[in-house]
Amino acid sequence: MPALAASALLLATGCSSAQPQAASASASTSAVGESPAPDSDAGRSLAVAAAPAGTATASANPARSDGRAQRTELSVASYDSKTRRAVISSNDTPGRASSSPSPSSSPSPSSSPSGPASPSASAAPRQRTAVGDVIASAPAPGAPRGLLAKVTKVLGETERGTEVQTEPARLNALLGDDTAKGSVPVDPASFDVDTLLPDVDVSWAGTGDVRVGPEGATVPLGSLRLDVRAELPTVAQGSVSADASVEGFVQVAPQVDFRYGGEGTGTAPASAYLGVSGKWTSGWSLKGRAGASATPTRIPFATLHADPVLQVGPVPVVVNLDLTCYVEISGDGKITVDVEQNLKGDFKAGGTFGLGRGWTPVSSSDMTSTPVRTSVTTAGGVKAALGAEAGVGLYGSVGVVADLAPYVRGEGTATVTGTDEVFKAKGSWALYGGVDLTGTLRLQLTIFGTPVLRKDIPLGTLHREWKLAGNTP
Repeated sequence: MPALAASALLLATGCSSAQPQAASASASTSAVGESPAPDSDAGRSLAVAAAPAGTATASANPARSDGRAQRTELSVASYDSKTRRAVISSNDTPGRASSSPSPSSSPSPSSSPSGPASPSASAAPRQRTAVGDVIASAPAPGAPRGLLAKVTKVLGETERGTEVQTEPARLNALLGDDTAKGSVPVDPASFDVDTLLPDVDVSWAGTGDVRVGPEGATVPLGSLRLDVRAELPTVAQGSVSADASVEGFVQVAPQVDFRYGGEGTGTAPASAYLGVSGKWTSGWSLKGRAGASATPTRIPFATLHADPVLQVGPVPVVVNLDLTCYVEISGDGKITVDVEQNLKGDFKAGGTFGLGRGWTPVSSSDMTSTPVRTSVTTAGGVKAALGAEAGVGLYGSVGVVADLAPYVRGEGTATVTGTDEVFKAKGSWALYGGVDLTGTLRLQLTIFGTPVLRKDIPLGTLHREWKLAGNTP
């Protein structure tokens, strides 16, 4: 897929790079809303939506009467991942707009210096960070993938704010006995794309008829598309040598899936889920005679990264989504093929936690493909995939790695040529389409507050294959 994420990997609200999250935010403001009164003992059901631009931090401290997370005016001015020291600025830090004196705070020429202070002349309430605070922040200087940390020591004041020592924190310290569930599309404009081969074009479509990519590229709203042409290693045996290449496109509309089920027993939540899902479309062709390779040869052609921020009640939850799109081929170097196929479907990959059973994998894919043109020459076999590997995590800690690999596989014992449903063949031959979905749950999923995993947990292998054409049973 370009999965994972769901991916995350791997997770799409289409809009310009400056507009998407703001648009989502305006549509979901009423859904997120303000937190209920602090004296409510019952757990709340928190809405999950795309966070607005300029999202505030949230903090919680067990020393407070209810310990629940609250929106704050604090922000992370800087963070050093090696020392875990951070500078937290507050609404009274010099240089912040909110620290400017209001007109009412300036002395009036007619006021008496010895008279009582007017209430309107009072300074804005000071908001500082303290030992025990658990702070959640959207991407910030020094923490490009967000920050979730607990303050262990206040080191002192600086021009930019309060310098503090921190240690890693867990989400359940902020969410407590509240619950949350939702899926948020990842805006295609938010992806940073690094092309690894010369012939790669990137396209996406957003609201307001905003489109990026080659002229004439048609991309559905909210989808990201990559077109690629890659030369493959070939077998050089004189006159039987043939150029080999893969050409086509991958189109994906990922979304991030998040769930938190409230407090369970001990420090672990009752349930949790993190994953990526979405729609997948591809159209591609494999031509020529690829070199012999019993071990699949993988050729990455693009890497993508996005850090969508989910607003879970008052808490900004930063999801990190990485995708690596690739071409992969294996075979015996004896077969020459010319095949085109279209593929369409959806996928889901992630990890779910439940009391008593711990973390377990979730993976599914429903895809179908159609051959457009097929020819197989000489005996042999070949398999080629146009897929993606995704990593999905929270606040810089990868939790789920998934690999979605739709493929085409050809085998034959003679010569076959054909177009659509009309074929001429001598000997047996067959062409198959399929999809493999594999992956791993990582130790870092303990960021939910769940028990420490002793080892990575394989997602297992989801394997589906179907016959596209051929004269074999």
